[in-house]
Amino acid sequence: MSKILVVDDSPTTLKMVTKTLATTGHHIITAGDGEEAVQKAETEHPDLMVLDVVMPHKNGYQVCRQLKTNATTKNIKIILLTSKDQQVDRFWGMKQGADAYITKPFEEAELLATVTKLL
Repeated sequence: MSKILVVDDSPTTLKMVTKTLATTGHHIITAGDGEEAVQKAETEHPDLMVLDVVMPHKNGYQVCRQLKTNATTKNIKIILLTSKDQQVDRFWGMKQGADAYITKPFEEAELLATVTKLL
């Protein structure tokens, strides 16, 4: 069983993503902003992170870059799940080290397939 960290400043989105992923049998933990995401990534050692881009304190791009340049967190797979749907947003997310990029509103099947592929 893998550990998945879901990070979003929207309680509604956190609940939706957590509910979707709960069907997979993985252990789900959550964070509400970028700083909490980095702290939990360093202490909880998740296998995968579903990360929003637009958040207070640190945005998803900053979190992604920080985790991918840290020896203890660089192997965490990161899915950026965001409402930013322009090609430049996707490019920037992947450049920061994201392993996948999904736009909101998301399809449950796409999220589940991406999680399965990355784990």
